[in-house]
Amino acid sequence: MNRIKTLTLAVAAAALATSSLTAQARDFRLGLITPPQHLWSQQAEAFAADLHERSGGEHSVSVYPAQQLGNEAQMVQQLQTGALDMAFLTIAEISNRIPDFGALYAPYLVDGVDHAAALLRSDTAAELLELMPQGVGLMGLGYGMVGMRQVLSRGPIESMDDMRGQRLRITPFEPIRDFYTATGAAPAPMPLLEVYDALANGQVDAIDMDFDSILILKFYEQADHLLISNHMMFPMVGVVSGRVWRELSEEDRELIETTMAEHLDQVLTGFQEMDAAQEAEIRELDINIVEADAEFFSKAIAEWEGIWGEKAPMLEALREEAERLRQ
Repeated sequence: MNRIKTLTLAVAAAALATSSLTAQARDFRLGLITPPQHLWSQQAEAFAADLHERSGGEHSVSVYPAQQLGNEAQMVQQLQTGALDMAFLTIAEISNRIPDFGALYAPYLVDGVDHAAALLRSDTAAELLELMPQGVGLMGLGYGMVGMRQVLSRGPIESMDDMRGQRLRITPFEPIRDFYTATGAAPAPMPLLEVYDALANGQVDAIDMDFDSILILKFYEQADHLLISNHMMFPMVGVVSGRVWRELSEEDRELIETTMAEHLDQVLTGFQEMDAAQEAEIRELDINIVEADAEFFSKAIAEWEGIWGEKAPMLEALREEAERLRQ
């Protein structure tokens, strides 16, 4: 009888241990808006592979690129409820909910991709991530980016006056909307994957875009005028749902944070390495190129500063850090 009882307890203990292991194992879902060939998507897949290996096969990550799970506003809502576990998000959607993040889009805050990457790796930028749990219910684990912003258009833009009345595609968020409104353009929020057709059918006259996407998605086939301005960086943040984060062990949190941060940093490095070659490739295309600097946009910059200097108190600290990094 005792042997039967002992055997029963042993089986129960084994079942409990197996149940505990199964409860800890997770198949996370990670969403993002970029197409599969984009560096963000590639690094999301690499993060998934590394997390699976480093967890000894306990955890896996299913990656959903190209807005398969909805646009960024929809993905943020899913993250807040715990329906989505992770995402690589443009800072755009976060800045709509936490205005201090809008400071990262200050015109000519940085001089180029190297300067942008250095600022995003700084302690000052890391302080912004600490606002996310309370401000939006997400854990921010680090930054990525794409290249600097340029203006690709169907017609020539040789001065800011030429932008007046132009229907210009933007990512839907306030800092970039306010900048282009100040130029006299008519900002038109639009998903990335709809941009090519919108240029082709004249739905938009111009787009706010980086070199990488211009080349990957061949937007130059439908618009042959490029204003190389480098006027704004475009950060990305890797996030985990706050609800999901609370369910994880300290060990899993550390593993996920370390692994994701590595791949986010590889995104920064990737764009640093690609930028010069992509600009050279674009300059070889059969398109008309005009160069622009801060003076080109001086009136719009002043108007933007008047709005965001008050809305984003972190702007001053980021400017000081950016200036320190120039030295």
